[in-house]
Amino acid sequence: MTFDVLQSFLYISIELTVLFFGISFLVSFLQGIVPYERLEKRLGNSPLLISASFTLFFAFITPFCSCSTIPIVVSFLHKKVRFGIVMIFLFASPVLDPTILTLMAALFGFKVTIVYTITTSILCVLIGLTLERLGFEQEVKQVIMKVDQPSVQRFNVIAALKETIKLMKTVYPFLMIGAGIGAIIHGTIPTEWISNYLGGSQWWLVPIAAIVGIPLYIRLSTMIPISQIMIVKGMALGPVMALMISSAGASLPELTLLNSIFKKKLMLAFIGSVFMMSTISGLLFYAL
Repeated sequence: MTFDVLQSFLYISIELTVLFFGISFLVSFLQGIVPYERLEKRLGNSPLLISASFTLFFAFITPFCSCSTIPIVVSFLHKKVRFGIVMIFLFASPVLDPTILTLMAALFGFKVTIVYTITTSILCVLIGLTLERLGFEQEVKQVIMKVDQPSVQRFNVIAALKETIKLMKTVYPFLMIGAGIGAIIHGTIPTEWISNYLGGSQWWLVPIAAIVGIPLYIRLSTMIPISQIMIVKGMALGPVMALMISSAGASLPELTLLNSIFKKKLMLAFIGSVFMMSTISGLLFYAL
């Protein structure tokens, strides 16, 4: 068991380090050519439906896990992109992925995939804009928002590397803490146990599955084949979908990273939002 936990920790920490460092470096490297001012203008001044649709499309073409969306979120916050739009991206990017949706269609059918895509897209928009309307923008830590604004040189590898290291120093300890906790849970809770205790079709299994999924570090690409096994073993589609969405939308590594960016109230609101999104989606599949 100890070896399994250590192996899980090494795998998760290495994967997160590579992903986070790589994406952070890429974002910093491309800052000289990415038209952030134009992007900010489009996302902030375009009609709300257009801004939200553009954000969903951007989330769709960035197939990242929940943790590796954080560098882009930080970059958007630095550039003062509208808070509701940033939150839509934060919720949507881990759960919308063309590769995953294709795999989902192959395993579960097109009807399930279409319902999943539409439901998660609508909920991401509604939740993101609701958090903005409720004033949660004030719950972003100002120390993270205060960054220098030097002139950015195009394709400057050294400058991009320095900026990436600076960001890593801020959040990497949180990354490792979350990876350790996630590895313990990942290595000690077998799939069979979850299937046995979440089997059946009672409606209350949906929120329970959503709660169970939040602390697990399971990428959606990994969760889909596991979910197929659960369904074969008798688990209803509603709890499976709730577990998939909650485990993809939030995880302990991501929560520890977000803790370096968000204040306590926004952290609680984020967790509650992921729980609500996964529960509503699961209940909808249960009804269908």
